Amino acid sequence: MDINLIGFDVTLGREKPRTLLREGDVCPFCDVKNLRGIVETQGEMIFLKNKYNVIQGADQFLIIETDICHSDMPDYTKEHMRNLIRFAVKHWQNMINSGKYEVVLMFKNYGPLSGGTIRHPHMQIVGFPKLNSALLFNRQEFGGRLIAKKNGVELNAADCPRIGFGELNILPHKESDIDTLADFVQVCVDYLMNHFNTNCKSYNIFFYYDEAGIYIKILPRFATSPLFIGYNIHFLPNNLDVIVRDMQSLYAHVLT
Repeated sequence: MDINLIGFDVTLGREKPRTLLREGDVCPFCDVKNLRGIVETQGEMIFLKNKYNVIQGADQFLIIETDICHSDMPDYTKEHMRNLIRFAVKHWQNMINSGKYEVVLMFKNYGPLSGGTIRHPHMQIVGFPKLNSALLFNRQEFGGRLIAKKNGVELNAADCPRIGFGELNILPHKESDIDTLADFVQVCVDYLMNHFNTNCKSYNIFFYYDEAGIYIKILPRFATSPLFIGYNIHFLPNNLDVIVRDMQSLYAHVLT
């Protein structure tokens, strides 16, 4: 069977703080003076080794996005959002170019249904010495109804979604402008968390890279359909045109 099967250290995983799920757990990212494994800081942003390296055989790193614990991307200034994406992409690309890893993943978990454990906004970068990259990334999943195209960056509503509902894609065309990419990520997160569905409290962002450039998929997270979990059945929602119109109207000042 063609799958990537990777070991997970359950014992170490039980030691992780869970500020998303347990009241009373102290946020480790707020206690900056006691952080260990810091590689670089830039303003409020910190790139560091993950203390809880639960994925066996991989090297896990974190990017702490801001010093404000109860905030997130929609709250950031445009300047901070752009600096964050540049900072994250720099370290992601450095790990890709290091030659140490077959695959380097960058992603973000946010909210109780995202698979994350810490509320404080952060991203993760994970380097795998051995992984089948052909199983990670399918260009077909980045097709969709066009929302905007600007400065070499396309935003669309996925019509071949990875799971199902409300997925948004950002993909490159020719020379993509990274600041425009950052702007598009910010409006996508704002839309999903504030306008898409009142029940949406969680999302994931997944970054992919190939010779064409950086691809990004932003997914709202709900309880995942048992038909996807059990049978790999994806759902195509019938409201893609509504999503396109809503985003074009709400964010015309950014998207045009």
